Amino acid sequence: MHSEPVPAPAPDLAPEPVLLTIGAVAERTGLPVKLIRHWSDLGIAPPADRTEAGYRRYGPEAVARLDLARTLRDLGLGLSTIRDVLDRERDLPEVAAVHADALEARIRTLRLRQAVLRSVARRGADAAELTALDELVRMSAAEREAIVRAFVAEALGDVGTSSFGQGLLAALPELPADPTAEQVDAWCELSALVRDPALVAALRRMAEYAAGHAPADASTAHAPTAGNGAEDGHGAGAGAGSQAQNGSRDGDGSQAEDRSQAEAAERLTDAWVRRVSAAMDGGLAPDSPAADAVVTAVVAEWLPLQSGTPGAPDRDGPAARARLLEQLEMAADARAERYWQLVCVINGLPVRPSLAPAGAWLITALRTNPTPGARATALEALYDGDAAPGAPEPPGTGLVDAFASVLAEVERLVTAVGPDRFGDPTPCANWDVRALLDHLVWENLIWAGLAEGSPPTDHGADHLGADPLAAFRAAASATMTAFRRPGMLERRYGPAPGRRLVEQLLIEMLVHGWDLAMATGQRPGFAEETVEAVLPSVREIYGALPRTPGGSFAPEAPVPDESSATDRLAAFLGRRVVRTP
Repeated sequence: MHSEPVPAPAPDLAPEPVLLTIGAVAERTGLPVKLIRHWSDLGIAPPADRTEAGYRRYGPEAVARLDLARTLRDLGLGLSTIRDVLDRERDLPEVAAVHADALEARIRTLRLRQAVLRSVARRGADAAELTALDELVRMSAAEREAIVRAFVAEALGDVGTSSFGQGLLAALPELPADPTAEQVDAWCELSALVRDPALVAALRRMAEYAAGHAPADASTAHAPTAGNGAEDGHGAGAGAGSQAQNGSRDGDGSQAEDRSQAEAAERLTDAWVRRVSAAMDGGLAPDSPAADAVVTAVVAEWLPLQSGTPGAPDRDGPAARARLLEQLEMAADARAERYWQLVCVINGLPVRPSLAPAGAWLITALRTNPTPGARATALEALYDGDAAPGAPEPPGTGLVDAFASVLAEVERLVTAVGPDRFGDPTPCANWDVRALLDHLVWENLIWAGLAEGSPPTDHGADHLGADPLAAFRAAASATMTAFRRPGMLERRYGPAPGRRLVEQLLIEMLVHGWDLAMATGQRPGFAEETVEAVLPSVREIYGALPRTPGGSFAPEAPVPDESSATDRLAAFLGRRVVRTP
């Protein structure tokens, strides 16, 4: 009996993978069926098979590919790049690094757009400003730099290779990746400013001046520094420009020398601004004799920086003062100063407050004293020319009596001013009515103090208190007491006789009384004969003073025909007189 043969054991066969429908893949990945179908067509997760009816079937690897694809897509990668990574045609770390760089650029753009939108919201920008801001967002850093470089090249022309030009190029504005709204505002303002032909012309003048006054030894040429603009490192106006340049230089070789010179010029600026600001805070007029002491100190600090320059002065005198004045006036350009301030804001550097007020004061003081002691010498000659200790007085009254009548009229004007007018503007620049009232009180206090030998020093204090009229009356009473002392008119106060003190304050009360009347809608009622009598002295004392922005008086203004003596006085001292019906 034959037995059945035993079949050989079948070889081990791997089980066929379980294929998934597109619905099952969607359930496992959380992706929509429509998206899976689209990505499948692009080769990101191709089907492993199809049924006889044409339906897609996916292997388990499709789920893993789709999960990774979704992660990469969320990070912003393109579908073709994702496919290359999944097919191992591109290395994932390499792709991640490239994409991270691209993402960083995108983040910078978004941050810039955020700052722009905040700027628009804060400033209430109009359509034109919005267009300019949108242009800023679309520009690359290289494009922004090209705008400024083109401006600098136009401004410098054939002196662009000088140290002045190198300094400008060393301090180009660079908008940070994450700018503040203030930096965006600064860039927008700067982009308009660099298109201003007046700024181009101003920088060209400064460049030519710096090139013409550079040291003979080129190795010691100083980079430009800026004051109310920009100037050679030997100048007196270092400011925002030197700050901008110092913040952008390396510390080796000639650049270290440039930085050293810029820092020296900036220290000089700090010194003279401190001196001038103290004088201004103390109420010292730049066209007064006492201002010469400030000029003398500034010149002494400035002279060492002139060493090595062509024709450098070695001592205080007309030549030194003329050059310092020339440098200050060359630097006194508001557009150039604003350019440097904006560069500092954009580059995140500290911005020096404007030098314009202090610069105008020092320019006026130099013009008043082109030689040491010039103003004091002129006044001494004037006083020495007085015919007698008691000089001519207004007809029919004594000088002090005439002054008393002027004070009485000013008191009438002050009495009519209520608190509701304190904030109104006046013909005196930067003074409202309250400040003008305070000045009227202060002038009486200071001149009474001078007459008594103890002038007050609290110029910056509030001299009005809660009752301006009472303050004026008290100060006026003190003045009259001092002026009526026996022998006061003949007594010498320095080189001046006492009558000149009375005359000086009389003029102050006339002109500032006129200011108060104009500011508050009143008519000044000063006696015509008193004003006519004092007009020659006004021209004699003030006629030669510089009529500069920093001075006590604006240029003489035209006056309508048949104007009163008071109006003619006001016009001579720079007030605009308007005919009233």
